[in-house]
Amino acid sequence: MKEKSPLAYVRPNILGLAPYSTARDEFKGGDIDVFIDANESPYPTGLNRYPDPRHHELKRRVGRLMGVKADTVFIGGAGSDEAIDLVYRIFCIPGRDNVVAMSPTYGVYAVSAAINDVEYREVPPGPDYSFPVDDILAAVDRKTKVVWICSPNNPTGLAVPLADIERVACEFDGMVVVDEAYVDFSSAGSAIGLLGRYPNLIVLRTFSKARGLAGLRIGLAFSDQRVAALMANVKYPYNINGPTQKELLRRMDTDISARVAEIVAERDALASRLEGYPFVRKVYHSDANFLLVKVDDADALYNSLVEAGILVRNRNRVAHCQGCLRITVGTPAENRRLVAVLEAFGEGASVLPRGNDDSRRSRVERQTAETDITVVIDLDGDSAESHIDTGLKFFDHMLSQLPHHGGFRLDIVCRGDLDVDEHHTMEDVAIALGDAVRMALGDKRGIERYGFVLPMDDCRAMALIDLGGRIDFCWDVEFTREMVGDTPTEMYSHFFASFAAALRANLHISARGGNNHHLAEAVFKAVARALRMAVRRERFSYSLPSSKGVL
Repeated sequence: MKEKSPLAYVRPNILGLAPYSTARDEFKGGDIDVFIDANESPYPTGLNRYPDPRHHELKRRVGRLMGVKADTVFIGGAGSDEAIDLVYRIFCIPGRDNVVAMSPTYGVYAVSAAINDVEYREVPPGPDYSFPVDDILAAVDRKTKVVWICSPNNPTGLAVPLADIERVACEFDGMVVVDEAYVDFSSAGSAIGLLGRYPNLIVLRTFSKARGLAGLRIGLAFSDQRVAALMANVKYPYNINGPTQKELLRRMDTDISARVAEIVAERDALASRLEGYPFVRKVYHSDANFLLVKVDDADALYNSLVEAGILVRNRNRVAHCQGCLRITVGTPAENRRLVAVLEAFGEGASVLPRGNDDSRRSRVERQTAETDITVVIDLDGDSAESHIDTGLKFFDHMLSQLPHHGGFRLDIVCRGDLDVDEHHTMEDVAIALGDAVRMALGDKRGIERYGFVLPMDDCRAMALIDLGGRIDFCWDVEFTREMVGDTPTEMYSHFFASFAAALRANLHISARGGNNHHLAEAVFKAVARALRMAVRRERFSYSLPSSKGVL
């Protein structure tokens, strides 16, 4: 088979483009400590320097992760959307060329086509949303520059067989783009293995889904080196900011296999459960982290779920998806809550709206000049579903003792100025955590109010707590080391003092021990156990644990 050079499909003006060269592109040497080449501020703010415009280290790390060469990698912002737009700008002449895709599929392909003045040709799906490979090939003509293949497809969830992808790449005289945003949840395999044989193939990936980094908005494209170079030339300078690059490098090697396995297991269990409801007509097979479900009355079910504080995607008005909802697989607790609402809907029962379901959950988002924190707590949730990530490994280990021994679910994500000091991260996490617990307690009716605990582990630790609203803090703990792991021991007293103030509680902590690691751990376990006792609630008790009648 004659090689299909991707350069044959490139717009002439792009082939002749002299790309913008940044100040950091032009200098390749080292040993520079005075940077006065890029009109930056010379005053250090942690963000005063431009980031690497070519993402060299990121490409090396991504290439190693995916088993490809770094020069075949493109890294873009806005998830995969930047790469999608670049495909139009590089290969499609506005007002003349067209692209082909199955319908329904990811809506950005069509939107980006309209923005770039490129005709967008839609081909109906095969049975059960299978990929209509013959119809796709029949829809192309000499002005077709791109075929879009989303695998697994959004919103239908079905993966496209690699044999069909290979057939399109082989028979179509143009570029074939395979969007694999959800491939981590599929057993169908990746088209990345076909890149060596088909230079006209581009494979898109994202860190938004399985890796849980949607907030970073990072997308990837893997292709022939010549295509990757063109994408790097056409993109805007500095398209990935410095903090995002740094955060991505920090998280690159995180093992996501356990969470992916849990989502797949929950997806399959949820699909089986949904198939049993009389108002569900069909649950379509999914290779992704979501299910497309056809129901009797999609709008009515959607509205009932919203009433209960659960948001799904209503696809009822999307072509070929009439009567369908797209349901993303949540945590086991979220899926159980969904099932409870669906069962009530099926029985014709009224669904309690959010805020009236006797829940004790809260979410706190706190942003300062030094930190960006999100805390989610469910005092009656499953502690095994907790997730802690502050950037301080030992501090994370200590914080994880709170949900584990406190018997509640806790999610904490913090991005702080750890390049400066640990102080702001630990202090602001304490404040956000105290606020979250206080908000989750609501009016405190039915709680125990007081909590205490006696010796634990090989250390003697005691924590006393009163949730009555009076703020006080006493600390009697002696550490003999400055640091344990990556965390300064002097910060623990400040952490708990800030936590008590935000919680509006009276907190007394006393501990003794020889091993500083165990001593810190005993303190956190003691506080967790004390908190567990204090927030315990008699479910049908509406009294206040106060002789004054108020807390």
